[in-house]
Amino acid sequence: MKQADGTYGWLVAEAAAVLSGTGAADPRRQARRLVSAALAIPQPDLFGHPDRAVDEQQISRVRALLRRMVAGEPLSRIFERREFWGLEFSLSVDTLDPRPETETVIEAVLRREPDRSAPGRLLDLGTGTGCLLLALLAEFPAASGVGIDIAEGAARTAASNAVNLSLADRARFVVGDWATAVSGKFDVILANPPYIASKGLALLPGEVACHDPWRALDGGGDGLQSHRATAEAASRLLSPHGIFASEIGAGQEDAVAAIMKENSLVVDGIEKDLAGIPRCVIARPAPHGRRRQKKVGMRCRPV
Repeated sequence: MKQADGTYGWLVAEAAAVLSGTGAADPRRQARRLVSAALAIPQPDLFGHPDRAVDEQQISRVRALLRRMVAGEPLSRIFERREFWGLEFSLSVDTLDPRPETETVIEAVLRREPDRSAPGRLLDLGTGTGCLLLALLAEFPAASGVGIDIAEGAARTAASNAVNLSLADRARFVVGDWATAVSGKFDVILANPPYIASKGLALLPGEVACHDPWRALDGGGDGLQSHRATAEAASRLLSPHGIFASEIGAGQEDAVAAIMKENSLVVDGIEKDLAGIPRCVIARPAPHGRRRQKKVGMRCRPV
């Protein structure tokens, strides 16, 4: 049924038609998200009151944001927020936009740590928005954790997200290099390091290449440079029965598994995302492996 001009339903239909013309996936769903966020109204209101009138200012706002979407800017960047693991995270120019496939890392840890009451100590290497650390802290109410990022803006964004999610009392964020930033032992270490080979950066989709920080994407010549750094850090910082869960790029599972082994870590599994792509390598300390003895003190600063 055609909606009357100047109503919620008409505005959603107009936006969906424009997005459909760009080849966007599920344009009507995206249009509802756009109109809901632009007008600051819950999506159920769009379903329940499609004939409610909108004024010219509201129409102009939706159309202005729609032009940005058509130009390739992701909706999450337009509104600077993204839902991850059922939680809402603010984004900034220094952070990656968390993708659904990154939830594979959370799922991998939860399958191996069924006791949600455990008072573990967590470490997130290259924390970005803090989504990995904060999602796990929400699942483990007795745990605490540290997130590290080389970008001060990212660490500040993560700290703000912790406050907004009422997790700041159990999360601390510092600026530093993941290989040397902390000492001590952690029960769970998480990482979503840069893993795109440098020559592949220009081939990324525009919504990634033009809006995510390249420093958080560039994994060096072979895409494995950051995996080597995080594996070395994990081999030093994992508790004897700890877990290291790292996101990987498509086709990197064998190479990353070899890097883990080179750092006295035993691969405990390789988890696939919903698309069936190997997305997370999980490792544990080798029971009797030769462990690095180098002691590194705190070389970071809190935000």
